[in-house]
Amino acid sequence: MSKQNDFKPFIPADRIVPELTITSIVVGLILAVVFGAANAYLGLRVGMTISASIPAAVISMGIIRVLLKRNSILENNMVQTIGSAGESLAAGAIFTLPALFMWAAENPAIKNPSFITIATLALLGGILGVLFMIPLRKALIVEEHGVLPFPEGTACAEVLLAGEEGGDKSKIVFSGLGLAAAYKFITDGLKLFPSEITWELKSLRTGFGLDVLPALTGVGYICGTKISSYMFAGGIVGWFVLIPLITFFGLDRVIAPAVAPISELGSAGVWSYFIRYIGAGAVATGGIISLIKSLPLIVNTFAKSIKGLGKSSNSQERTDKDLPMTVVLVGSLVIALLIWLIPTVPVTFLGALMIVVFGFFFATVSSRMVGLVGSSNNPVSGMIIATLLVVTLILKATGFTGYEGMASAICIGTIICIVTAMAGDTSQDLKTGYIVGATPEKQQIGEILGAIISAFAIGLIMYLLNAAWGFGSKEIPAPQATLMKLVVEGVMGGTLPWALLLCGVGIALAVEVIGIPVLPFAVGLYLPIYLSAPIFLGGLIRWFVEKKTAKKEAEQKETVEKGILYCSGLIAGEGVIGMILAILAVIPFANGTLSDAINLNYPLGQIGSIIFFILIIASMFYFSFAKSKKSK
Repeated sequence: MSKQNDFKPFIPADRIVPELTITSIVVGLILAVVFGAANAYLGLRVGMTISASIPAAVISMGIIRVLLKRNSILENNMVQTIGSAGESLAAGAIFTLPALFMWAAENPAIKNPSFITIATLALLGGILGVLFMIPLRKALIVEEHGVLPFPEGTACAEVLLAGEEGGDKSKIVFSGLGLAAAYKFITDGLKLFPSEITWELKSLRTGFGLDVLPALTGVGYICGTKISSYMFAGGIVGWFVLIPLITFFGLDRVIAPAVAPISELGSAGVWSYFIRYIGAGAVATGGIISLIKSLPLIVNTFAKSIKGLGKSSNSQERTDKDLPMTVVLVGSLVIALLIWLIPTVPVTFLGALMIVVFGFFFATVSSRMVGLVGSSNNPVSGMIIATLLVVTLILKATGFTGYEGMASAICIGTIICIVTAMAGDTSQDLKTGYIVGATPEKQQIGEILGAIISAFAIGLIMYLLNAAWGFGSKEIPAPQATLMKLVVEGVMGGTLPWALLLCGVGIALAVEVIGIPVLPFAVGLYLPIYLSAPIFLGGLIRWFVEKKTAKKEAEQKETVEKGILYCSGLIAGEGVIGMILAILAVIPFANGTLSDAINLNYPLGQIGSIIFFILIIASMFYFSFAKSKKSK
């Protein structure tokens, strides 16, 4: 049962404070470009991006509260809302568009996509992602408040509230922020010890590992025991059931889509070539099931909005006011027509139709997924793999083949990928706004402004990076885009492993039948186990804290709240340093980059990783129980 009726935001609906101001817009747009550039490079290097909402919130407080002496939590919130749009749009673009550059590099007859094409695709996808999230807000943010944890959105709100309220809460949040920042810099900046530890368990024909980073454990604590357990269960099925089976039956054979004998791949290789496809099938199926379950709420929201089209919006409370449904419907229709009609976008009418259908579907899935596991763990690539499979099949069936068909599939996938990423980011930001008492309509305008400036910035960034190193090179391997390229080529050439995808569908259906939520389980199956394991560990810590204080409800509430505050700080600190490290990685220095110059090359090894990670876990217990012990 939803708890939204009992919830009161920090800033009441009847109180008006500065929010969408010139200051918040200018600072937000600058951060959107900076975070977009940093995340574009990071994603092209390692295949993943970092949520920018929390770093943007921290920076906005430093600029607006400290430097400009302005005191409005909603203005700070608006800065992070606009600033985080750059990161999400960059993620959507870099996961797909580099494939076009790689095809051009392979064939002299093919030209690189123009700057206008990249910017247009990003702009249309970014705005569409925000528009598609608007009718979902009440269903996912309001109706399921207290059900979907939105770990990063909650953490961002706690950071903003801590800066506003000060006192003990502020100390807890910023203690977590400082410790996680130092930890992240030591492990991924100085590289004193690796942030990921793995072991090959040859007797079990698989492997195991942990990302020993504070943020993932903090996410698990905020999500709670159940969701983190479902994710880890998916990881167990992937790494302790499927990988051993594939390794056992494959032995020294080369089985497509792998390009080497299975015995030579190792557990990470088996995951990359096989389990990822199974996970993608499970995520797509879980998304369909989630959409079906959410459909009544979505339809009800649409119906209420349509009924209220002719009524004045002045009767609505400030904290319940979205952009009008006419803007959503007309805006979506106009964008769909532009996708079809603009010459620089190689998408037909059928392609535009598929963008609207798949875009809304995955906007719903993405918005719910970030509510479960946060933006940084949102399996966007899994959803886009599923999209490209279906889109490329349809294009192939309608005779749109060859390079033109593959390029069209990538462009359709790009827009849907950006829609998916932007919808997830928007829902996370709206959750933060819901807690602090922001105006949804103004936040939605802020997201659109951030998408507009970021769309043009990402086009320039991609051209610069390709000119400097070339996508697919050692410097910027573009792993996600390389995978998308292989998927499209596989479908067009008839070499895609459909059996693996259907295995994922079957597993997801079986999980749904026995009553386990499919999406968190499917995400655990899709992601490497070294990501779901620390999340599960955070859930276990939350379980222990609740168990220890079960007999005293007030003490339990206070203890858990302190733990959530501290974990919010952990997520924030890692996010801030993650952005700084991404920037250091593009600053030239000596014969490499500034990031290379501070690299100590892991002198402490995995033993150091384990010791420091234990200290972080101990700190979670300390900050959860410290006040309770003092009060006795």
